[in-house]
Amino acid sequence: MNAISSKRGGYRATLLGGVIVAFAQCCVAQPATPAAPAAPAAATASPATVPAQAGEVAAIIQAGEETTLSAQMAGRILRIRSGLGEQVRAGTRILEFDCSEGQAQLLAADAEFRGARETHLARLRLQALGAAGELEVTIAAAAAEKARSQVDLRQAQLAYCHVDAPFPGKIARLRVKAAESVQIGQPMIDMVNTATLKIQMFVPAAWSAWLRPNSQFELRIKETGRGYPARISKLNSRVEGVSQQLEVEARLDGNSAGLLPGMVGVAVFPSQPAR
Repeated sequence: MNAISSKRGGYRATLLGGVIVAFAQCCVAQPATPAAPAAPAAATASPATVPAQAGEVAAIIQAGEETTLSAQMAGRILRIRSGLGEQVRAGTRILEFDCSEGQAQLLAADAEFRGARETHLARLRLQALGAAGELEVTIAAAAAEKARSQVDLRQAQLAYCHVDAPFPGKIARLRVKAAESVQIGQPMIDMVNTATLKIQMFVPAAWSAWLRPNSQFELRIKETGRGYPARISKLNSRVEGVSQQLEVEARLDGNSAGLLPGMVGVAVFPSQPAR
């Protein structure tokens, strides 16, 4: 019995000693392994300034002055003095109406005015003799003024019997013919001034960041096979909400020989730094 207990006690002592040794090996501080140096943080790359590609947009040439002359009276056209494409000066008579009826009405109004004026003068003489009262003189004066206003009205209407050029230019379209009857407001003649041309185009809204008045570009026209120097003259004050485009007007620098309103070309802008 004592031998068995002695063996068990030795086994326990041996087992306890092993646990103590293992605990010492595990928990005793070991020299720290030097950590690998941290990789340097990547430097933040600043965006480089890359030149943008040259911008190209469609452009149309328009006349600096253009208008449609409409009829200001109803009547029959008597004569057309200028033909399609003809150059006319400002004030040149282009078209005439048959105004014989209007002239007769003017003569009748003038005769009525002369009669009313004589009646007024007679009332004044009678008033001086004490044979006419103040009321009669006043009524006669009002009748004379009314008759005079009718003369002025007929004269103003006769001014519509001819159509004159409002500015120097060319006849772009004749919408009526001689002996044709027209109504008030009916379009008759289209006029353009080809001496002053302008360029209209629509550019992306993002171009407003760098596009300014006097910005230069080149207008290339296929019909003439040439390029024309031009520069921006006007920028619209708002962007089209749906298309996100900005309306721009430009003018030509130098000779515009061979260019006509309505021609379509390409506006080529030089490269701009990206923003």
